[in-house]
Amino acid sequence: MTAGALHRAIRRARQRTTSVERCGMCAGPVGPEHRHVWDEQDGELMCACTACSLLFTREAAGAGRYRLVPARGRRLTGLSVDELGVPVGLVFFVKQQDGQVLAHYPSPLGTTESEIDAGAWRAVEARSPELAELEPRVEAFLVWTGRRRGSDQLWVVPVDDCFRLVALIRQHWTGMSGGSAVWGELPRFFDELGRRHDRPAGNDR
Repeated sequence: MTAGALHRAIRRARQRTTSVERCGMCAGPVGPEHRHVWDEQDGELMCACTACSLLFTREAAGAGRYRLVPARGRRLTGLSVDELGVPVGLVFFVKQQDGQVLAHYPSPLGTTESEIDAGAWRAVEARSPELAELEPRVEAFLVWTGRRRGSDQLWVVPVDDCFRLVALIRQHWTGMSGGSAVWGELPRFFDELGRRHDRPAGNDR
């Protein structure tokens, strides 16, 4: 995932409420709850209408270029991420096709990106079947340590959820520390994740 692709996806997320979005495949209008397709060749996250997204429910249908972003996430519990050396409380991790894992730290300017030590990632992955099955590029491991003891949030989510989160932070951030608005929005974002995704990990996507 390139920085340019991330910035374009964030920009589209911010514009969602002010413009009519179009399917990246057929150019038809898409609703607010539409799916996304990752274009491996151009490094783009594209909106997809219902009809076009159905074309890519089978992995081979994209001919190695297009990959449908999963529709659901799952909450992880009882998992320590100390080995990953996360310096801030909010981060999402995206696995690349070659197995490399990149950490993205949301900020009012977008994200700061860094590579995660492969051995450290394998140590955490070994304790979590969900992380071992993380789909490259289209899923992310999202971590928020929260602001209260015991309120940590750990999720495997569709990567477009992370783009929405970055857009939210850019929209509401004020001053040096973010301001009260952004810290009020974060709990609401994770509450909404719970309403949409908080189901047993064995359910179909």
